[in-house]
Amino acid sequence: MARQPEDKSAAKPGKENDKDDAALIRELALLLDETNLTEIEIERAGVRLRVARNISIAAAVPAAVAPAMPVAAPVGAAAAAATDLAKHPGAVPSPMVGTAYWAPEPGAKPFIEVGSKVTAGQTLLIIEAMKTMNQIPSPRAGTVTQILVEDGQPVEFGEPLVIIE
Repeated sequence: MARQPEDKSAAKPGKENDKDDAALIRELALLLDETNLTEIEIERAGVRLRVARNISIAAAVPAAVAPAMPVAAPVGAAAAAATDLAKHPGAVPSPMVGTAYWAPEPGAKPFIEVGSKVTAGQTLLIIEAMKTMNQIPSPRAGTVTQILVEDGQPVEFGEPLVIIE
């Protein structure tokens, strides 16, 4: 809440003015609640009054789930499935911590898709680390059977990114 007199001669000194201001602030706060507004501002007799409320919005970020896992898998099974994928002979692990991207720029065609044939050295995806875009090459030729990370997802060192068979 901020009270900013613009013209000091227009403001009335004394306790009566303070009571009027408090009543006006309460009235505006009730109006905020009734209308679901976050802020309201009025100017009266050269005094500008703004009443606002802070609203924190927490966005829920869905957890990444490997496509091979059943949706209703218990937590222990999810950890076991992630461990199994890391041990898969065709798994391509992340060589660094960063953010994985499927394409060279937003809106561009992805480097690979499930079912894509890849050659050794072909770029699979990009990992941004410390504002540097690092191309992740395929370690072997084969077919992409799974992409285990979402576009724009943070990844850890050693986390499986792609399965190539």
